[in-house]
Amino acid sequence: MANHKSAIKRVKQSENRRVENKYGAKTTRNAIKSLRNASSKEEGQEMLPKVSAMLDKLAKKNIIHKKKAANLKSGLAKQVNSL
Repeated sequence: MANHKSAIKRVKQSENRRVENKYGAKTTRNAIKSLRNASSKEEGQEMLPKVSAMLDKLAKKNIIHKKKAANLKSGLAKQVNSL
């Protein structure tokens, strides 16, 4: 275990960040899944901006790569337009 005060603080901070990042990523994955299962075009168009914003936030915090976020957003937009 860490011996210095600063190292103990760093362990706590990294654990808190890990939990927050995990929550954000899981919430976004669930939102993507529900968007893919949307039955009507109106429902999909309503959800798409919210999911896109979630992906942008994850990419901004480097939780996912920015190109992965772009690819997901593109695929979701194509899927919603095809409804």
